[in-house]
Amino acid sequence: MHVDTTDTICALGTPAGAGAIAMVRICGPRALELASSVFSRSLHEVPGHSARLGLIRDGERVLDEAVALVFRGPHSFTGEDTVEFNCHGSLFVQQAVLQLLVRRGCRMARPGEFSMRAYLNGRMDLSQAEAIGDLVASETDAAHRQAMHQMRGGFSREITMLRDKLIHFASLVELELDFAEEDVEFANRPQLLELATEIGGVVDRLRDSFSLGNAMKNGVPVAILGAPNMGKSTLLNALLNEERAIVSDIAGTTRDTVEDHVTLEGIRFRFIDTAGIRETTDTVERLGIERSFAKAREARILLWLTDPYSTPLDEVEKQLQLLRDMSASGSSILVLANKMDRVGSRLNTAEWTGRLGVPVLAISALTGAGLDELRNMLVSCSGIRSTSEGETIVTNLRHYEALTRASESIREVIRGLSQGVTGDFLAIDIRRTLYFLGEITGEINADDLLNSIFSRFCIGK
Repeated sequence: MHVDTTDTICALGTPAGAGAIAMVRICGPRALELASSVFSRSLHEVPGHSARLGLIRDGERVLDEAVALVFRGPHSFTGEDTVEFNCHGSLFVQQAVLQLLVRRGCRMARPGEFSMRAYLNGRMDLSQAEAIGDLVASETDAAHRQAMHQMRGGFSREITMLRDKLIHFASLVELELDFAEEDVEFANRPQLLELATEIGGVVDRLRDSFSLGNAMKNGVPVAILGAPNMGKSTLLNALLNEERAIVSDIAGTTRDTVEDHVTLEGIRFRFIDTAGIRETTDTVERLGIERSFAKAREARILLWLTDPYSTPLDEVEKQLQLLRDMSASGSSILVLANKMDRVGSRLNTAEWTGRLGVPVLAISALTGAGLDELRNMLVSCSGIRSTSEGETIVTNLRHYEALTRASESIREVIRGLSQGVTGDFLAIDIRRTLYFLGEITGEINADDLLNSIFSRFCIGK
C-alpha cells in the first residue's frame, strides 16, 4: 500500500451501520479547507481541540446538523490537521457526507491509513500502532490491559533500551574495524559479554511470554474429543449456553469442527467440537476425523469424553494413549465421564484417575451436573496467570518471530566473545541483533512489512 501523505483522506471512524452518532474523519493538508467547504461555519480560525456546532450542506441542501471537532497538527492522532464530524448515525447521512467530501477533493482512506500516517509522522512507533488494532479487537480484561500497556509505549521502551545499550558497544566494535591494522580494541570485551548476556535474558523472557500472550489475545484452545455419540456437541452447547452444534442420536453427525468462544473468570476459551473418532469408510467423516487429530495437536487443553457404562476402562486407557501420541507436548488432558444423569449412575473417579494418570470428572452434559467444576478445572489448566502492572507480555506473532531471530543472533555474539573471535565477525552478529530488535518498533522497516501490518486494520483506523 503506497501512502501519499499529500492527499486529504476521509472515512467513517465509527462502525458501519445505523446508530445514534456516526463520526466522519477528515485528515491531511487540506482537512480544514475541505471540511469548511461543506460546513456552515469556517473552521480555519478554530483553535485545536475545539468543537463547533453547525450544518453540513451540499449546496443549498442541508444534510445534517453536526459537531465539528478540530485537531491541528502536529497535536493530533496522525500529526496532521484533522476534522471529525459527529453527525447523526443514519446510513444515508453517513454515505451522503462521505460522497460530498469526495466530490470536494477528499480521497477515501485505505485500511489502516490513519494509523500508518501516525506512524510515518512519528506520533507512535510500529509496535504502538499495532497495539491499536489489538485494543479494538480485545474481548477480555487481560487482552485489554496488554494492548493498553503496549499502546502507551511499555513494550517499546524495553526494546529501545536494549537497542540503545547495544548500539554503544556496536559503535566501538565498528570503530575497531577502521583500525584493524593497529590491532586495537575499543570495546571492553568482558563488559560487552555481560551486556550481551543481559540482553539475551531479556529477549528470551519476552519471547517466551508469547505463549501466555497468544492465549490472552486469541483464547485458550480447548478440543472436545471422543468416540461418536459421547455427548461432545451437547457439552459444547452447554458450555456456550446456546444451541451452537447439532445434536443427534445418529453416530457421525459432526463431520467438521465447530468452534466458538466463551469467557470464564476473565479468560477467553476457544472450544472446538470435533468429529467422533472411530474407524469409518465414509470419506467425508474420515476427513472430519483427520481434522479432529489436527485440532488435538493445536489445543492447550484436551477434553476426552467417554461413557463409562459403554466403554470399559481398559479401552479408555488405549484411547488416552492414542490421544497422548497425537497431542502437543505440554497440553493438559481431562477425562470427562459423561451421561451421569442415568438412574443409579455412580463412578469411582479416584480409581479411574489412578489408572489413567489424568484428572477424571463425572459430568452430565445434558443436565449440567459437574459443569461448574469443569469450568474451574479449565481455568486452572489454562496456564494464564495474573500479570503484574506494567509487565510486558508479547501478544503479536510478528514480534515473537523478531525476538526469536534476535535471540539467535545475540547468542552468536555471546559465543563469539567466549571464543575470542575478531571484531569483524562480532559486528555482523551485533548488527543482526539490532536489526531484528529494530523491526519490532519500526526503526528498521520495509514497505511490504508496513503494508502487511496496516492492511489488516479497519478503514477508519
